[in-house]
Amino acid sequence: MKIALPIAGGQLCTHFGHCESFHFFDVNPDTGEITGKETLTAPPHEPGLLPRLLGEKGVNVVIAGGMGARAQDLFRQRGINVVVGASPESGTPENIVKSYLAGTLATGQNICDH
Repeated sequence: MKIALPIAGGQLCTHFGHCESFHFFDVNPDTGEITGKETLTAPPHEPGLLPRLLGEKGVNVVIAGGMGARAQDLFRQRGINVVVGASPESGTPENIVKSYLAGTLATGQNICDH
C-alpha cells in the first residue's frame, strides 16, 4: 500500500493544491509498518495533473487537510481513497500515516471550499 501526503514546511499542508512536495509512504497494511518513504517536489498546479501523477506512482490513499471536490472525484475515478480534514497538529507526516493505519486519525471538516 502507498499513502501520499501533501507537505509544506515539513508538515501536512492544509491545502492539497498548494503543497511544496509530496511524501509517499510504502506501508504494510497488515502490520501498520512504514517500509519506505519517497519525496517528490510538487509540480506547478495544473487541474487534473496530480490525480494522474499520484496514480502513476501507485498511490492507494491520499491524506490531506483540504481538497476540492473535483480533485477528490478525479482521485476516486482512479481508485485512490481520499481522506480530508486531517490536521498538521496530528503530528509528523509519519505519525499521521501510522494513525491512519491504526484507525485513530482524527479528521475534521474539509477546509477547502472549491
